[in-house]
Amino acid sequence: MAHWTVTFQDAPEMAKIRGDRQRREAHIAFVRANPQLQICGAMAMRPMQDFPGAIWNVEAAARDEVERLILRDPYYVASLRRYKITSWAKVPVSHKADKAET
Repeated sequence: MAHWTVTFQDAPEMAKIRGDRQRREAHIAFVRANPQLQICGAMAMRPMQDFPGAIWNVEAAARDEVERLILRDPYYVASLRRYKITSWAKVPVSHKADKAET
């Protein structure tokens, strides 16, 4: 599986879509039903600010699978939400400090 990041940029009118409770519940159900969405969330430039976009980390075999997910998301409205899909490589990182022998 490949790793992908999707960065969404929303038009100001997207706030109305986010404020629709029924659509928000459908979006949350969609996210929970798609385990390939590893990490998802709204982005803000500062805490407690309106959301100008969102970000997803997705595990999928191909870019077209990621795009199909985007197009099925209840929050996706083509006229209000642009997106960019980027592939990235996962690198294992050790968080343990190496101890020098003395």
